[in-house]
Amino acid sequence: MKRVVFSVLGAVAVFAGVTPSAAGDRYADRPPVMVSPDLSAPWVLQLGNAPGIVRQNRQQPRLRYAQPAQPDRVQTAAVQAPAKRMVMRPQINPIYLPQEVAYDGPQKPGTIVIDTTQNFLYLVEKNGKARRYGVGTGKPGFEWSGTHKITNKREWPDWRPPAQMIKREAAKGRYLPTYLAGGIENPLGARALYLGTTEYRIHGTNQPWTIGGAVSSGCIRMRNEDVVDLYERVNVGTTVEVI
Repeated sequence: MKRVVFSVLGAVAVFAGVTPSAAGDRYADRPPVMVSPDLSAPWVLQLGNAPGIVRQNRQQPRLRYAQPAQPDRVQTAAVQAPAKRMVMRPQINPIYLPQEVAYDGPQKPGTIVIDTTQNFLYLVEKNGKARRYGVGTGKPGFEWSGTHKITNKREWPDWRPPAQMIKREAAKGRYLPTYLAGGIENPLGARALYLGTTEYRIHGTNQPWTIGGAVSSGCIRMRNEDVVDLYERVNVGTTVEVI
């Protein structure tokens, strides 16, 4: 009886493609199991109806190489994303772009003079000339005047809104951060020149279209390109007159 059983096991092992010794060895490598296409096809077809399974359209042959995108076609997935709305910003008046102008004021060359009525900043030069920039100044209720020295200069400065500003804006439903690292999203822009011991600065802005208006909480705004230019022309200790 035992011989018959062993003979049958050996035949099964040979039929399966392995040796009798391998058939009895649980750690031996086994040949891969092959499923007949006739048996697997119905299951694959059922998977095609499952959610999240994308079936290939059999009427369209697959491309061997990816085709370059056509400029006049919009390639979409199942649903086309809505187009983003274009936000049109007003263009800055060319009068506020940097330019050399005649200047007959009493200030010495190297002095910065800020006219908060006309929204111009003058860097006084020699021979009756000045380099003029357009600026944004304090909105109604935040106007000020005085003479100070530049006490510090910062590239891509951090922003720490004063407590009064945070409280004031919160009352309007706008909540400011207590700290914002320097960068293109920072409202102080690319450079900042600090004025005396005040909280006021001459600084850049991420809203260049506001240049030429009374828009700030007392600081002097410049386009980022312009404040970088001014930053390179003046030093700590430069006199700043706000009139």
